[in-house]
Amino acid sequence: MAVKKKGEVYHCEVCGNVVEVKDVGGGTLVCCGQDMTLEEE
Repeated sequence: MAVKKKGEVYHCEVCGNVVEVKDVGGGTLVCCGQDMTLEEE
C-alpha cells in the first residue's frame, strides 16, 4: 500500500514494528519481506 499522507501509522504483521509517517516521499513501506499494513483510525 502506497503512503499517502503525513501521520499515517503502519504496522508489520510479522514482527509488530510500528511506523508513523513524518514526511511523504511516495512508495510503500516494507518490513520482514512484506508490505506493512495501514492501521485504521
